[in-house]
Order: sequence, then structure tokens, then C-alpha cells
Amino acid sequence: MIELNGIEKSYGELKVLKGVSLSVAKGDVICIIGPSGSGKSTLLRCINYLEEPEAGEIRLDGKIAYRDIVRGRIVARPRAEIDATRREFGMVFQDFNLFPHMNVLGNVAEAPVRVRGLTRAEAERRGVALLDRVGLANKVDSWPEELSGGQKQRVAIARALAMEPKAMLFDEPTSALDPELVGEVLEVMRFLAAEGMTMIVVTHEMGFARQVADRVIFMDQGQIVEEAPPEQFFAAPRMPRTKAFLRMAQQES
Repeated sequence: MIELNGIEKSYGELKVLKGVSLSVAKGDVICIIGPSGSGKSTLLRCINYLEEPEAGEIRLDGKIAYRDIVRGRIVARPRAEIDATRREFGMVFQDFNLFPHMNVLGNVAEAPVRVRGLTRAEAERRGVALLDRVGLANKVDSWPEELSGGQKQRVAIARALAMEPKAMLFDEPTSALDPELVGEVLEVMRFLAAEGMTMIVVTHEMGFARQVADRVIFMDQGQIVEEAPPEQFFAAPRMPRTKAFLRMAQQES
């Protein structure tokens, strides 16, 4: 469903991604772990074109996304086509980024009205159903400032789902939360995984990766160092760098 071939990205002299390739089938849950600065978040941002890769190819459902090859040159597609592809990905960030001037239901319903062309009534009907799905049916009229961090993140998940994406991208969705609020967000993500949602999750939650992922990927210095099913990845990692990272993560926990 999603295929990355040789993705490269630099910021000035700093090369953040160094030829990353990855295949994700429909319904896969992929967890990406690794030290800070290893390129994990940048990879997600390249997938939905918040960052433009300098080299490499992104395919969605077998078709090249965002770019075309014209007379041997790589050129960007028209903005409308890029935006249409980006709508196929729901993105959940570390920070919740809710609109403070809209209540919870407004936050979830606004994009389907403006971008998908739904009527306000239909968008709100779907919004109520989604908020119920993430355990916030009683918060539709609340304002973001009245919510806990975990509740805000669950609203952010509902808002991403409201666009009916083909895949969900999670960028450290629990890193800004107090420890006691992490569980409620991970529970919603487990529910989505059980429903068959295609998910790529950048996370430091090793227990979640062990329980939910179909494959775990370890990134370091802009490259994929190791990739394996969780039972193999955590019990018998092959690469010395992976072993050292997991040993340190275990000590810190």
C-alpha cells in the first residue's frame, strides 16, 4: 500500500535520511523506534509531504505520489494532486494542535466540511460517532482548554480519522503526556490496529510496539538498521547497535 524507495532528506549540510526504503501492506502496523535525531519524524513528514524528499520515490497503492517523471526529469505534480494524495494520510503529532476557538466537535468536523465537501450536519454526525469511538462522547461541547492532555490527543486522533484516511501516521503521540494519561491514548491506537487500520507509529513505547506491531523498525543516523517482527526484534535482535539501544531503553524503564 505504501512503498518508499531510497528516500533522502537533508537540512543544509546535515543529511537526515540516507536512502530509506520501506514497504507497508494494507492493515500493517509498523512501529519505528530509535534515538533522538535518527530521522524517524522526518520520515513520517516525507510520507505525507510535509517535507519534500530530495531523492527517492514514494508510492501509494502502486502509483508514484507527489511527483512525475517528465522527459527524464523529476517534477512536482500540481498542488491539487499533491493535496489529494496527502488527504489519504491522517497525521497525529506530539503536540495536539487543536483549534482553541472551536469546541471538540468543531475541531473534528471542520476539515471534512472544508476539504471533503461534506455538509455541516453530515460532518457533525460523523464527528459525534468518531468521538464516541475514542471514548469522548461526553465531550462534544467541551473546549480544548477544558481537556486533559490525553483527551486532547484522542480528539486529535478523531480529527485525523474524520478525513477517512487510508493510513494513519503517529509521531510520538504520547511523548507530551503525563505518564498516567499515556494508557488512554495507546488504548485507542490498539483499537484502531485491531480494526485493521494501516498505521506507521514513531514511538518510544516499547510495550506497545511489542504487543501491537506487525514489524518493528530501528532507525539510527538516518538509516534503517534493523527490521523484524516484534517477537524476533525484542528477543533476538541481530545488529549490535539495536542490542545496545534496547539495553539502554530497558535500563531507563
